[in-house]
Order: sequence, then structure tokens, then C-alpha cells
Amino acid sequence: MKILGISAFYHDSAAALVIDGEIIAAAQEERFSRKKHDERFPVNAVRYCLDEGKVGANDLDAVAFYDKPLAKFERILKTYFSVAPKGLESFMMALPLWLREKLWIPLDIEKSLESCGVKCGPDNFYFPEHHESHAASAFFPSPFKSAAVLTIDGVGEWSTTAIGHGTGNKLQILKDLHFPHSLGLLYSAFTFFTGFRVNSGEYKLMGLAPYGEPKYVKLIYDKLLDIRDDGSLRMNMDYFGYLDGLMMTNEKFAELLGGPARKSESDITQREMDIARSIQVVTEEIVMKMAAHAKEITGEKNLCMAGGVALNCVANGRLLREGPFENIFIQPAAGDAGGSLGAALCVWHTVFDKPREADGVHDAMKGAYLGPSYDGEVEEYLKAKNYPARKLSETEWAPTIAKIMAEEQVVGLVQGRMEFGPRALGGRSIVGDPRSEKMQSVMNLKIKYRESFRPFAPTCCTEHVSDYFELDRESPYMLLVAPVRKDLWTNLSDEQKRLMKDPDLRKRVNVARSTLPAITHVDYSARVQTIDAARNKKYYDLIKAFGDLTGVYCIINTSFNVRGEPIVCTPEDAYRCFMRTEMDYLVLGDFLLSKKEQPAWQDKADWRSDYKLD
Repeated sequence: MKILGISAFYHDSAAALVIDGEIIAAAQEERFSRKKHDERFPVNAVRYCLDEGKVGANDLDAVAFYDKPLAKFERILKTYFSVAPKGLESFMMALPLWLREKLWIPLDIEKSLESCGVKCGPDNFYFPEHHESHAASAFFPSPFKSAAVLTIDGVGEWSTTAIGHGTGNKLQILKDLHFPHSLGLLYSAFTFFTGFRVNSGEYKLMGLAPYGEPKYVKLIYDKLLDIRDDGSLRMNMDYFGYLDGLMMTNEKFAELLGGPARKSESDITQREMDIARSIQVVTEEIVMKMAAHAKEITGEKNLCMAGGVALNCVANGRLLREGPFENIFIQPAAGDAGGSLGAALCVWHTVFDKPREADGVHDAMKGAYLGPSYDGEVEEYLKAKNYPARKLSETEWAPTIAKIMAEEQVVGLVQGRMEFGPRALGGRSIVGDPRSEKMQSVMNLKIKYRESFRPFAPTCCTEHVSDYFELDRESPYMLLVAPVRKDLWTNLSDEQKRLMKDPDLRKRVNVARSTLPAITHVDYSARVQTIDAARNKKYYDLIKAFGDLTGVYCIINTSFNVRGEPIVCTPEDAYRCFMRTEMDYLVLGDFLLSKKEQPAWQDKADWRSDYKLD
């Protein structure tokens, strides 16, 4: 049985294909359209999934859409009516879009399938609830035979948080929290107020938090929130603008926090750092309470998580260290993109009551390498473009690239299948030497063209993770933050201690706090990815070769893109990004390209204006 899952129309639209319960393919539309967080119907992602699964004209058995559009429309109408006459402007913007596009999803699905030469009628379309799709994306691919399930995001139809219980092929939602009270929307409100883009810049707020002090925590508790012991919350909507306006916060919110919201791209001040730290502290406390309640009502030792808030890897790391669960699995595409996969799995297991296998150890996500591979097309592409390149044999591939990295050269890496979800995991990554004191600023300012305070993540061989981090298990999807081992910390000089308190974030970033300075954040933490040969042999071999050469079985791994651009998909995307930046080398499959050997790049001077900054 072939089931296509789809998410669309809000942000991060995606498609996924499940055949007889096996996850065959999944990808976000943005990777093909080159529009970051593309919300449009995922025509290109659908075509890719059908091609990858070799789905013929009459082969598709079912299509699952990740939420119930009519229920969501009902929530939007009731919300506008409840605040009328306020909110008229936003209502007049939303209504035509719904009437023109979002209420015609079955027709869009049919047209998309027809354009791919595939037939599947509305009788075979299914619409799970939004948080049901999230929960299914977390539990069904997890390694656990049974588990508590916690999904937290902005809002679906009405639910903003849900606690569920999965056993075998059964998944039941036990409790949920309703709009407008939402931990996801609360965090997004603070994202907006600190000058970052909503549904895009939340991870920046998380990265900024360690630079600040939790000065606003009491104010948030006193004025903005009422939090119960079970983690449920009620927000004081007098301070928020998303019910009756076009912005997340209002003037009363600004007055409470001592002035207007930071303007995008303006200097980040200590106030923004303290605000970021404060809402991060509050978020972690709420997640801990929610998880404790999920444990209480399910009695499970395992937890599965999804929804946008599940991408807060600082909260995840704390939950793993301090929480009530022995094991945690987080869907790598935890946001709306992953809803496409969850919807398809929900139909397979719940609607058709198909069995599920779980061995307690291995998840079914295949390392999240579910996108297209172009390794077999690279040689033809390079010849057609006449780009100089050297083909590396299987035995020299990893040692050659490792040596380049050890010389503090930056390498763009495109090999194997593209990752599903927001993290680059070695398929579409930029890699470098974590021992380098200059690497973080070089990568941020000259390659990624992004804010200097942003940390870089490490990837290490799974068997070596405890050599560098206070982590005793694998973290294959870069969704856990763990402390760097204290024996790797450096003794700071008086001048370095002074710089650590400097209001200029760039000076703080450049202080070498450990023997792996490029991946050690200001609070001595790191967002860790582990890799083994089973998930991605070539990537594992590269890190092992780097370790054999340097003694450090750990490298820098950041996504292969510049700020505002989706992660690269094709060799053409990668080469363009390579030539626009100050990367030193590019690896396309088995081929190595040196920047010095490439022809002069012809590009318009203002290419960065093509990308909407997050």
C-alpha cells in the first residue's frame, strides 16, 4: 500500500511517501523552490516522492493531509468574531486567501497528482488532526513499543499542545491545550519582540539566551502567564496582538518590557539577551512540567516529542538530564514539515490498522536521509559546466577531505541523500575543524553571512561522544544540547574574563573557552550530533579519518546555505553557494573542487537581496 502525506499552506510545506509502512521518501518544498519556509502546495516535493517510490499512474492508494482545514477555518472565524470589531484588517487579509486556496485542498491534491501522471480520487483522501499528525510522526517511527507522546507548537486546528499515549500501532490523544494559550506562540512572540522572524528565528532566540541573565522571569510569571502544575498555561491576552492584529505583541507588551521591540538587523543589546534568557528559562520550566504530567498519566518510561517547540534542543537536553523519562525520541522534522510524514503513518497504522514493529533500539527514520541523491549525476554535471574537479577513490575520499579540514580549510559537503527536517546531518553540510579558534567567526561572517553570536554544532563518532560531552547516548538528529566536558575547558585569563562580559557579542564569541573552541557555546554547551556507519558511512568515515589524523573524533557541522537561503539540494545549488561565499573546497559526491581552480564567478552583486532574512 502506497500512502502520500502532505503538509502545506502555513510554513515548511512538505511531502512524504510511505509504502507498506516503510518510510521511502520525504522532503520540504523549500529545497526545490529555493524559497525558505515555502508554504505553497508542495508540488515539487510530491513529484520527488512519487519518483523516488516509483509510483505509477494507478499505484497510489491514499493521500493524507496533515490537518483538518475546515476545523482550522472554523477556529479562525470564531477568533475574529470573538474580538470584533478589532482585527478587521487581518480578517480581510486572511479571508480571501482561504476562499481562494485553503478551502480547496482536495482539488489541489488532485491537480498536483495529475501533473505527476498519478491518479487518486477524493474518496482516498484522509485528514488527521494537526496534533494527531505530529504525534504520529513522533511515535510511529520511534524505537519504542510504547511511549508517552508530547506535541507542542503554535496552533493546529484548536490544539496548541497535546499529550498522547502510543502502544503498538495504537495512538491515543489523552489531553490537549487550546488556542490562544500556546507555548509555541508565546516563544514566537518573544522571537518577534527581539527582532527575529516568527516561524524562522526561534532558534536564534535560543542561541542568544546564554548571553543574558533571567531578569524578566518574574515579570513574565506575574504579568503574562498563569502556569499550572501540569504545565498547562493561560496567557494574559491583554499583552499579545495575534488575536486582533497583525503582530505578535502590542504596545502594552512593549511598555512592560521597557520599550519598543528591537528592529530587525539593528544592534542586539543586553536587553534582548536578557529577554531571550528569561523566556528560555520559562519555556524549559513549562516543558519540564508538561513532561512530568505526561509521565504521570501514562506511566511510561519512554517519551516521543514533535511540534515546533520540540526543536528547542536546550529544553530537550535538560529534559533528558533532569526529567522523569529514561529515553526520549524526537522527530527530526518536528515542525510542520514532519506533519506530512505523520499523516501518512497515521493512515497506515490507525485507519488501516496495520501492524508496527519496534525493537526498542532502532528508529525508522533512516537517519533522516530521505531526500534526493545526485551522486550519480555529478560527473555529467561537472563535465557539462567544465568545472575543474578531482575524482577521489573510495579509499582516499575521507583522508583527503580530513586533511583539508585539519589545515583550517572550510569544506562544503554534498553526498548521499538530502536530510528531511531543518538540520543538516552530513548530507548537505559545511564542515570544518572544531579546534580552530578563528573558525566560528570565519564561518559566521564570511561564509554563512549571519550574526556573529550564532554557535556551530559538532558531529562526532557515536562511540566517542562521551569523550567530549556530558552525554551517554547517541544524538543522531542534532536535537540535544549537552555540556562540553569540564576537562576540556580552558583556564581563562583576566583579559578573556573581561571579554566574556563585553557588550560586543563578537568579542565574547572569539574567546576560546575549551580545546574545541569552534563548537563550544558561551555557556560551555554544544548542540550535538552523533554519527555511526549504519546511518551514513561516508560521513562517519570522514570524521573517523579526521580523528585518526588529529586525535579529535569530532568536527564542525553547519547547514550548507547562507542566511535566508534554504539548505542546498542539487549540485547546482551547492556550486552556486560555494562560489558566492569564501568556502575553500566543495565536495560533490566523489568529486573534490578547489575554489582556487574554479573559473571566475559571474553573479549579480546584490544576490543576498534574493533571500528574506530570518
